[in-house]
Amino acid sequence: MTNEELGGTDAHSRQSGVASLVVADVESALVALEQLLSFIPDNVDNTAPHVATNDPADRLTPEAGAIIPDTATGSYDVRKIIRAIADDEDMLEVRESWAANVITAFITIDGESVGVVANQPMVLAGTLDIPASQKAARFVSFCDAFNIPLLTLVDTPGFYPGKDLEWRGMIRHGGQLVFAYARATVPRVCVILRKSYGGAYIVMDSKGMGNDLCMAWPSAELAVMGAGQAAAILQRRATPQERAAFEA
Repeated sequence: MTNEELGGTDAHSRQSGVASLVVADVESALVALEQLLSFIPDNVDNTAPHVATNDPADRLTPEAGAIIPDTATGSYDVRKIIRAIADDEDMLEVRESWAANVITAFITIDGESVGVVANQPMVLAGTLDIPASQKAARFVSFCDAFNIPLLTLVDTPGFYPGKDLEWRGMIRHGGQLVFAYARATVPRVCVILRKSYGGAYIVMDSKGMGNDLCMAWPSAELAVMGAGQAAAILQRRATPQERAAFEA
């Protein structure tokens, strides 16, 4: 194993999640640093600086809704929705390559900094696992520390299943995300884009978590589980005739 494989850029951006941003050279690093600092205040007692923009806050974004598939299982890139609602379609994604099933990014809306947490349906169908829970919890805590409002975009079928995650403490790590949202004092808005199932519904800043505003798009589905899973459980002891009548 080489030093690069053990502790290089790829290892810490994709495997460990230590690296928040990855750039090609020193000049690119300075640009990225300048962009990051534009989203956060000088210290925790101040608010983030206002960023001048000519992008009107009340412009319509029909393209954002058009991205979401008509079916519950269709995939799409949630980054397109984030860019659609951001000023000038500009966003700075943090830890882009680690736990890619959840997106954490900074944007501005009407010139004001906003931290975005969003499920990514293109990766693991947007389910939450241990790395995704850690990534989102850390980002929520960071935004709360620097007085940056939070926007949560929800489209998740639940926690990623499997005994491996259960034995490694999936519930404990999911609880860290609950704790991060519950203790946050910044304004919090939650928008349910499509699926919001089971325990993942709760931890993704649900209304019960005390957010300031929770909205659901027409495509939203709030449930304990998907319709197909629920039907299978309800009909697990049914005869073929009873199952056919139920499905009809």
